Amino acid sequence: MNKGHEAMAYLTFIIDNYASLPSTMAFMHPHLSGFLSAWHTDMALHSNVDALNSLQIQYVHENGYANLRCNQNPGCIKKHWKNKFVTAEIWREIFNGISTDRGGKHDVPPYIAAACCAQFAVSRNRVLERPLSDYEHFRQWIFDTDLTDRYSGRAFEYLWHVIFGMRAV
Repeated sequence: MNKGHEAMAYLTFIIDNYASLPSTMAFMHPHLSGFLSAWHTDMALHSNVDALNSLQIQYVHENGYANLRCNQNPGCIKKHWKNKFVTAEIWREIFNGISTDRGGKHDVPPYIAAACCAQFAVSRNRVLERPLSDYEHFRQWIFDTDLTDRYSGRAFEYLWHVIFGMRAV
């Protein structure tokens, strides 16, 4: 299904390769370079190639997760912490019933913030901290939600860091 923007592709990769994931994964948009198409890549000339060449893999392994965008706008500045893409209802739909759920009462944080644009690196060990069923649940949410392609994908933009064990802000 072509829904959820890059979230569908990212989740499908994890689900399809769960048993044989590489030690480090970088999830990125397919833009090679250039401001208009790859404005969300923080390297000179907005080059994804340069971004990957400068990726500190040891850092990813030590921390488990690294957002590939360092520019805090949009997403991290305080006025964005209460975003319209991850409401309490959406949070509950996505996180209730997964492995870390505590009886259907998965705590909704008051704020959620991350650098935008769903480009990140994650270690295999961090991905495997969740069972395969969690990723299947996340993808099923995309299939089932009434939200559009854009909005369902945008919700995940602000949740990848949480999915991979980081604090909400």
